[in-house]
Amino acid sequence: MKTLLFSLVCFCSFGINAQLDFKKISDSSYVFTTYQVYKEVRFSAHGLLKITSAGVVMIDTPWDTTQFQPLLDSIDLRFHKKVLLVISTHWHEDRSAGLDYYRKKGIATYSTYATRNLCRENNFPQAQYTFEGDTTFRIGKTVFETYYPGAGHTSDNIVVYFPTDKILVGGCFIKAEEAEDLGNLSDANIGMWPVAAKNLMKKYPKAKWVIPGHQKIVPGKGAIKHTYRLARETYKGRKQDKKKAKH
Repeated sequence: MKTLLFSLVCFCSFGINAQLDFKKISDSSYVFTTYQVYKEVRFSAHGLLKITSAGVVMIDTPWDTTQFQPLLDSIDLRFHKKVLLVISTHWHEDRSAGLDYYRKKGIATYSTYATRNLCRENNFPQAQYTFEGDTTFRIGKTVFETYYPGAGHTSDNIVVYFPTDKILVGGCFIKAEEAEDLGNLSDANIGMWPVAAKNLMKKYPKAKWVIPGHQKIVPGKGAIKHTYRLARETYKGRKQDKKKAKH
């Protein structure tokens, strides 16, 4: 595992406006939420802010493009710190839409090499910097790591883990416990998703918070287990459909 160095439990919420919300999940960790309409339903999309001694780390960017600057303004107003680093957990626009905007603001933007390639192929904003393989970052006194469990929601989806607070940011690889299905499967690998979810359960058995990409956030590891069940059921269902189609 590589390490990148930069020199540079209560649960409450406060609303900025109808499009941007925050939830505090530890003394230095906040989920930010923006919204978009998907299939005629208003959907939430979550990212994470980690407040460090050196500045703020942002995991994923707002889905709502009108909230790129309001998010920065809110961070400055509430925490009196600047965003130093943004990491996107995969190439879809609910994770990567703000990469260009934040790069132009002088913020270091990161993704895996695979994510940047997919962003380029699909004419989406790209991160300025890339990393390959599971990578550890150190920002001030805060250490966190990226992990690739395997393909699932997309071929490039990664998660980010903060070991001190035991917070796992799952992006769209992780489905909320209230989710009834796996959602957008246009770029999914249904065969690998159950395996990757099992890998994730083994990798982070002590996680206290698992942040899904969308919908309700609750404490505990239930979202990983639920994702595994959904992925396994979806895979089995598709296998049965193929068998029926042959007959």
